[in-house]
Amino acid sequence: MPNLLVAMATIIAAVLLAGCERSESTTESNAANEPRGTPVTAVEVMPRDLSRMLSASGTVAPRVRIRLASRAAGTVDQVHVEVGDAVEAGDILAELDVSEERAELERARAQAEEAQVDYDRAAELRERGVVSPADYQRALARLRVANSEQLLWQTRVDFGRVAAPRRSVVTARYIEPGEAVQAQDTLFQLSAMDTLVIRLGVSELDVGHLQPGQPVPLQLDALPGEEFDARIRRIYPSAEPESRLVIVEIALPEDAAERNVRPGYLGRVRMAIDARPDTLAVPAAAVGQNDAKRYVYVISGNRLEHREVEIGVTRGDWTEILQGLARDEVVLATNPIDRQDGEAVRIVGWRG
Repeated sequence: MPNLLVAMATIIAAVLLAGCERSESTTESNAANEPRGTPVTAVEVMPRDLSRMLSASGTVAPRVRIRLASRAAGTVDQVHVEVGDAVEAGDILAELDVSEERAELERARAQAEEAQVDYDRAAELRERGVVSPADYQRALARLRVANSEQLLWQTRVDFGRVAAPRRSVVTARYIEPGEAVQAQDTLFQLSAMDTLVIRLGVSELDVGHLQPGQPVPLQLDALPGEEFDARIRRIYPSAEPESRLVIVEIALPEDAAERNVRPGYLGRVRMAIDARPDTLAVPAAAVGQNDAKRYVYVISGNRLEHREVEIGVTRGDWTEILQGLARDEVVLATNPIDRQDGEAVRIVGWRG
């Protein structure tokens, strides 16, 4: 009896084992008959920020910088200002020795007074009919010459006083008392601090998105954490021939100097131009071209579906989709040139 039970158990085990082997064989056969699909990388269509960013830096400078030159040759007698001094329009910055010119001015004044007396007498005698018209005209001419000579020497004396042409700050001084200067020699450099600017070189591809009056967020390395509401003051009419960059002049707020901004500080601008914050986009490599039409492959049910699309701008690795796709659709992320409509695929990676 025990032998019979053992025999029956052996037969049952053999039958179960054979059934399992047939089941596994059938599963493997079915799997071999189904297409596994081409391994591909996919991407999910979703909104992305395709705004064009402008990043540039420049140095703070006064909009008006004056190189104040001497209007006469002479010796420096006195200098009244130092570098850093604030001056108003008309303030005397320096004086030249004009002793000779003053002496000539006194002589010219005396001659003018004498000519005035002669003219007054000639005019009186003319009214009485005593002096001839020719003598009267000569007296008038001598008076005019004497007045002109007096004005000439007065001007030369005035040239000895170097005055500030406008409200500004002395940023450079090139003379000391006792030095000899020639006409047109630079004596001082003045900077108007009421309008500070930064001049940036902007690519010809970006400058078309800028216009005068446009606000610009500006940060200075010397004043971290503080942002200045600057504005574009002007855009130069042509690009630099060597760099192909267009100069854009940005004006800082009027109170910039009061907020401790100084010429020479480094300023940085980073701003979005041609803003496209929520734009449906796919990788640029995913877009194929057939004649004038653009297309992508949508992955639906593990198969490729040919889909014509209308595209917009391309920024970096991403291309804007204007029509043809909806959010959350899955698209082939790689070059579609060798793919076919209806081709079986399997996703092995995702493009972020």
